[in-house]
Amino acid sequence: MIEFDVEKIHIPLKQHVGGPCQAIVNVGDHVKRGQLVAVPAGLGANIHASLSGVVEEITEMDIVVKLDKEQTDDYVRLEKTDDYLQKIKDAGIVGVGGAGFPTGIKFSTQIPGGYLIANAAECEPILGHNVKFMEEQPEVLVRGMKYIMELTGAKEGYIAIKTKYRKALLALGKACKDEPNISIKILPNMYPAGDERVIVRETLGVILQPGQLPLEANAIISNVETIKHVVNAIEEDKPLIDKDLTVGGRVQNPSIFLDVPIGLPISVFIERAGGYINPHGEIVRGGPFTGRPAKEDEPINKTTGGLLVAMPYPQEKEKVGILICECGAQEERLRQIADGMGAEVVSVQMCKRMKPDKNGRLRCELPGICPGQAEKVLKMKKDGAKAVIAGTCQD
Repeated sequence: MIEFDVEKIHIPLKQHVGGPCQAIVNVGDHVKRGQLVAVPAGLGANIHASLSGVVEEITEMDIVVKLDKEQTDDYVRLEKTDDYLQKIKDAGIVGVGGAGFPTGIKFSTQIPGGYLIANAAECEPILGHNVKFMEEQPEVLVRGMKYIMELTGAKEGYIAIKTKYRKALLALGKACKDEPNISIKILPNMYPAGDERVIVRETLGVILQPGQLPLEANAIISNVETIKHVVNAIEEDKPLIDKDLTVGGRVQNPSIFLDVPIGLPISVFIERAGGYINPHGEIVRGGPFTGRPAKEDEPINKTTGGLLVAMPYPQEKEKVGILICECGAQEERLRQIADGMGAEVVSVQMCKRMKPDKNGRLRCELPGICPGQAEKVLKMKKDGAKAVIAGTCQD
């Protein structure tokens, strides 16, 4: 366990798709690392204490724990069962790549003769914790895929990865060389290679329409770190209490941390990465394309993958247009960036590939295959924009 100088942690009650969990502990209770402290009221996943201490406060959104002076890597084990799916549910595992969908529900789906695809794209630039895990523990990923294939009835398992991760690619090749039903599929070195529809397109040759899920191609996709937590639950009776993350950008020593306790404040990891390089701007939780601003005192949670310290915003006090696409920053985030720059947004345009799905949500027709945007740029210019802010665009 990393060293940290923190008196208390905040355990968020919402670390997943769905509403906040309900606390099952009371103020004054002593909780141990790994102890179940909250359960879902509807769609959601169990939440466990990541460190030991006394419950100091319970709010609608978190449980505050005053930490014991002595901490240990040990934890309260999950209840023994041969039902792997139940073990995954008990562990509170969700899609830790950012989606946060409860994994126990996802892997309850049957895809006989179908495909399990491990998302090893490490899609967002700068992030590197998934790659480090694959370099160091490729056999864990392979074992996890075998468990999930058994649960779902999948016949074939694919590890979808970019060739630029050469060390990880070689390690994975050795780990699955004697596995007849698990092989490696190569993804292009583009953004967003980790998008589910891109992965299905590149590995199975199936083009999913906006709104269609991988199940339409008889496939299930899971982030590699999520699969790691499945192995921890099944083999080590370990709940999801630790997280892998990358700290980068304007810090002295950009670092990758594996298995750090959920609930610790962001400031701990900035400090462990040597502190800030000045001048610096905001902290971004997530990746550079789809991340969100965060503050030092906020806790890391199950879906936190990156903590990136940005440069200060350039001060461009002029009129700008913003270009929205599904693969990158949406309107709210682009407006935040414009505000940070002191710019006035005079035009809001959407990528021409954005189309409504069956639920009316605007989605990209072909993620990663970007069209020219001349028409949109000219419209911004007509609206008075002198510059364009775009979340991501290949053009």
